[in-house]
Amino acid sequence: MNRIALVILLAIPLVASAEPRDGQHDFDFELGRWKLQLRKLKNPLKGGAREWIAFAGTSVTRPAWNGKAQIEEFEVDSPVAGHIEGMTVRLYSPTSHQWTLNWANQKNGRFDVPTVGAFLRDGYGEFYDQEVFDGRTILVRYIWSNITKTSAHFEQAFSDDGGKTWEVNWITDQQRVE
Repeated sequence: MNRIALVILLAIPLVASAEPRDGQHDFDFELGRWKLQLRKLKNPLKGGAREWIAFAGTSVTRPAWNGKAQIEEFEVDSPVAGHIEGMTVRLYSPTSHQWTLNWANQKNGRFDVPTVGAFLRDGYGEFYDQEVFDGRTILVRYIWSNITKTSAHFEQAFSDDGGKTWEVNWITDQQRVE
């Protein structure tokens, strides 16, 4: 097993119990309409100046497959960097008790590498994948945190050193729209 695959396996703790936790409803907080404030790092993994670009927009999430899946439509704009329109399809596996998060954007019209993980405690989830960025293999981590009925926080981070260090490059704060 290569080092990166081992890091991913070790990053998602296994819970020893008679019955695995059913996380099918962990993303139920996401259902509905949200107002988004996004900050995106202009040049991830480049070192030097850390210039952030601000976006604002909305997302709408609907359930599918009787709660074992969700479809989120995401749309934000920035006066500096333009428009991002994307979709996340979240799929829950009752066998592994993990979620697969599948992101696509309208620019390339395809799903990226799935990110897999689970909520480790109430209001905190970690999800990982391995992908190619600027010609090199990196680890990607998503963290969901600070989840309430009316707000949520999301961060994406990259690691190009096998998970020793992480650089956050995408931060989204959400407020529920009534």
